Amino acid sequence: MGTRWAKWCLIGMLTAMLSAYAQAPAPASRGPHGETPTPYTQITLRPADIAQLKGKGYRAALVLHTSSDFSSALVAGARKAFDEMGITVVAVTDADMDPKKQRTDLETVMALKPDLIASLVIDPVSGAVAFRPVVAAGVKLVFISNVPQGFVPGRDYAGIVTDDYLAMGRTAAEVLANSIQGKGEVALIYHAANYFVTNQRDNAVKQALARYPGIRLVATRGIANQQDGEAIASAILTQFPRVSAIYAPWDSIAEGVTAAARAAGRPELKVVTMDLGAANALDMVKGGNMAGIVSDLPYDMGMTVARMGGLALLGRNTPPFVTVDALRVDSANLTSQWQRALGRPLPAAVVQAAARKALR
Repeated sequence: MGTRWAKWCLIGMLTAMLSAYAQAPAPASRGPHGETPTPYTQITLRPADIAQLKGKGYRAALVLHTSSDFSSALVAGARKAFDEMGITVVAVTDADMDPKKQRTDLETVMALKPDLIASLVIDPVSGAVAFRPVVAAGVKLVFISNVPQGFVPGRDYAGIVTDDYLAMGRTAAEVLANSIQGKGEVALIYHAANYFVTNQRDNAVKQALARYPGIRLVATRGIANQQDGEAIASAILTQFPRVSAIYAPWDSIAEGVTAAARAAGRPELKVVTMDLGAANALDMVKGGNMAGIVSDLPYDMGMTVARMGGLALLGRNTPPFVTVDALRVDSANLTSQWQRALGRPLPAAVVQAAARKALR
């Protein structure tokens, strides 16, 4: 009787512990300095704030990292919010993921005498040197996803607006696991650079995959140049022919992974990535290798960045770390999620491909 009672007590304790774990809130993403996140929906301006900004002739510039569907949506959102505040956008630059070019872009932009610069910094170390004269000149700064090394929020910049990287990582791992029914060999390609948001997202994916007992992570490969996605994926498929799925850190790299899968004759290989892109969306609706995409909200991110800048120009305190939501995207919800994330309709080629598939 005593043994049976002890077993029932142990079972009850384990059940209670599992229930408590399941009901516990997921850990929150933290900023580069451990900051607590502020939801993007809390960054607002009152009509009186907007009236105060209008007519002042403020000028803003967007110093970006590369061209992509993400960047285009971010710029569109920022332009809309800046226009509402009467702030003129004097420049939008594309560094093509080259820190040296971004520094040159920044010098060119500073000649236009902006009052505010929003930027996605490619390299925190060289960026710290490049952006220090901007701070010294009194130009307001808002960063996207990455910050220069040694910069302090509230002193050197207004704040950072970025992904909920833990939510994105957990969701990507779940999508990948579901695509292979929770078992098999998988590979992870991670961003091999000092880049806050991608480093955090990639690590969150890796940690979440470890919770699936049927999944074996057989390869992790770093990538510095986004053009190397196909070569790295090809090497993985050659070395580990039983790999069932590959995670890629963002959309252009995933394009290379799907190309490698096609070249290797692996139509069953599943690919999961972050950020929406037309090529990967097209592959997904055609029933290709793209199993699922996790996206943030770049259009809303752009609007939030602009509003943070507007508040900074008014001399208001702004949250140091602001996050936008994560979206799970698959072939069934692609149309609505694309519109929500990027603020524009799905490309016609993708719509047509989906329609053709539905008619089969």
